[in-house]
Amino acid sequence: MPIATVNPATGETLKTFDALGAEEIERRLALARTAFEQHRTTEFGLRAELMNRAADLLEQDQQDIARTMTTEMGKPIVAARAEAAKCAKAMRWYAGHAEELLADEHPSAADIKDAGASRASVHYRPLGVVLAVMPWNFPLWQVVRFAAPALMAGNVGLLKHASNVPQTALYLEDLFRRAGFPEGCFQTLLVGSGAVESILRDPRVAAATLTGSEPAGRSVAAVAGDEVKKTVLELGGSDPFVVMPSADIGRAARTAVTARVQNNGQSCIAAKRFIVHTDVYDAFCERFAEGMRQLSVGDPMQESTDVGPLASEQGRTDLEELVDDAVRLGATARCGGQRPEKLDRGWYYEPTVLTGITTGMRIHHEEAFGPVATVYLVGDLDEAVSVANDSPFGLSSNVWTRDDGEVQRFVRDLEAGGVFFNGMTASHPALPFGGVKRSGYGRELSGHGIREFCNVTTVWHGAEPDANS
Repeated sequence: MPIATVNPATGETLKTFDALGAEEIERRLALARTAFEQHRTTEFGLRAELMNRAADLLEQDQQDIARTMTTEMGKPIVAARAEAAKCAKAMRWYAGHAEELLADEHPSAADIKDAGASRASVHYRPLGVVLAVMPWNFPLWQVVRFAAPALMAGNVGLLKHASNVPQTALYLEDLFRRAGFPEGCFQTLLVGSGAVESILRDPRVAAATLTGSEPAGRSVAAVAGDEVKKTVLELGGSDPFVVMPSADIGRAARTAVTARVQNNGQSCIAAKRFIVHTDVYDAFCERFAEGMRQLSVGDPMQESTDVGPLASEQGRTDLEELVDDAVRLGATARCGGQRPEKLDRGWYYEPTVLTGITTGMRIHHEEAFGPVATVYLVGDLDEAVSVANDSPFGLSSNVWTRDDGEVQRFVRDLEAGGVFFNGMTASHPALPFGGVKRSGYGRELSGHGIREFCNVTTVWHGAEPDANS
């Protein structure tokens, strides 16, 4: 794939970039290692000052970087501005909490004595240079939620961003440079996917984090495993959205629309499979489909647009194939199911609700990365849990119920990294984020995220000699 800005609203190639050559990659790797030796010994206060300055700059740049994101990958401009604001919030959160989250830990006096020590402690030390392989769908947020904790922990970052968001990638390097981080603390590598393996195998790279597809995650994990290097993977998701009889159906249906089409439906944590109890199935489906029909599809630069184009032509083709396969095998499109007739340029697809899904359909097993929802009818709680777990993914989940007993069952039995009740899955810097099964491993955000790329060091001191000996 060429490294280029291609406007998905028009299909027009706006700007292309040359990939870095071997000599420049080597220079940047050396610079990253040098930067780490300097940055790892800085005080938390200085790191916080620099991170807060980066947040200030990002807020000043909010409108410009939002337009860049929308131009490169098609998200509605309103959502792009919100993404920039969320990134600044996360930067400030880590600036204010990193020192506390990474404070030395001291076992109890009894445990120290039992360990045969006069004193003991646990320290969190940075690992070094961390390679981040990041996707296009949240081109700012996905990077910042790695970079903010990594830099605050004393690590440095190398970013290999998706090839269709090069200007956003370069902006991020410039942002941290302008904030005053030492040269080389955060660098963008404009390289193709074929260069990732050699960079990851380089001994100066200590670890890697990847958000993206399952095949990409397998590839990076295999190389890192061969090199015995730490990885964090956040991969695909096919999140269930369960609606039980006690739910507020009106709120559930309205939230379902937003949960499905956020970011034009191109989100790993977007609700994709809507699992509805038979007692409320008809009422929910009617309201859900009507809400999807009412969405405004069009130019993502317009403030009134709800759903913009998919990020690539191939992405739309993949989505069409999943829908066509389901309809051919008996599914019903309650709304949508085709390209909008009024939009003859760009990679648009109508918000779609499919019912009558069966296990033989591809969309039952594969992630639909676009504004397409599948709805399942279930008869009781046990069947709802079974259908929700019938997926190779386990990123997050949504459950609508006001029954405390059902809440406990879903918390206990859902195979997911998160369970959100009576609301929409979202990421927040204070809460750990990540999945199970083929959605990956490790956690981002919160204290769990900042410690992922730390060397957890045990410090043990032998018993003090007797003064009379």
